[in-house]
Amino acid sequence: MGQGPITKKTGFSHLLAAATYSADGARRLLGESAFRHELIAFVVAMVLFIVVGATLFEFVAMTILFLLMIAFEALNTAIEEIVDRVSPEISEMGKHSKDLGSFAVFCLIIANAACAGYVVISKFI
Repeated sequence: MGQGPITKKTGFSHLLAAATYSADGARRLLGESAFRHELIAFVVAMVLFIVVGATLFEFVAMTILFLLMIAFEALNTAIEEIVDRVSPEISEMGKHSKDLGSFAVFCLIIANAACAGYVVISKFI
């Protein structure tokens, strides 16, 4: 027997459901070692920012860049899972999809490192 039609939640229950889905996604992302490494790097950057006396704007800019990196890491993980589900065999298209997602995350890692490096180095010049 099939299930009946899905009823969409509205109002406050929709907000609660969305928060639950987001929390589930965050828990899933914590299972990725790359994300855990990025999280550690962010904490280290924040400690360094405190030590060198970064401005509020610098803290905010770094936090926004980090949140973007988390978002890209989540999308990259989603791409990898979808490719693995739809095309479990090795394929050139699947490889390209995964490589492009990885490259997007890499670009944000570079942006985060450049921002953190600039803030820390600029305090010593």
